[in-house]
This record gives sequence, structure tokens and C-alpha cells, in this order.
Amino acid sequence: MSSNTNTTSDHTTGRRISTETKSSYKTTELVAYVVVALAVLIAAALTDASDFGPQEAWFYVTLLTIGYMISRGLAKSGSRDFYDDAVHRDDR
Repeated sequence: MSSNTNTTSDHTTGRRISTETKSSYKTTELVAYVVVALAVLIAAALTDASDFGPQEAWFYVTLLTIGYMISRGLAKSGSRDFYDDAVHRDDR
């Protein structure tokens, strides 16, 4: 009496894939950048132009933008965001 144990599995394993890093909108860096940039522009609008005018405000926003771009570059240089590339089947 021999039994046939040839069973096939319909389970497909997916690949493990990674992106360089999280999307920018998923980070606190973006939120902090937007809040601080808005705060600088609002401060320039509310203060006397002789103390802190639009030219200085936009200069600081430019510096903030450069800092944000550098921080995103550093974040992308060494981290990975993993996800599965699995094939999903509907078993109905």
C-alpha cells in the first residue's frame, strides 16, 4: 500500500523589495519644515519691516529649504524602507 503525497501548494512567495527611504510626506522632517517656514513668513508679516522684513524672511526660508534637502539626502543615503512584492490571489 503506497500513498501518493504529491501535493502542490498554491502559495506564492513574494520578493522582499526596498525603497531608499520613506516618502517625504511620511516623515516629521516635512512637518517641521513647513511649520517653521510658515512661522518665519508670519513673523515677517507681523513685525516691522525695518526689524525683520520680507527679504530676511525669504533668506531664512531658503536656508531652511537647503537644510531640509540636505537632511532628506542624508536620510536616503543609508536607510531602507522594506515592503513585500507578494502576488495576492482571490480564493473564492
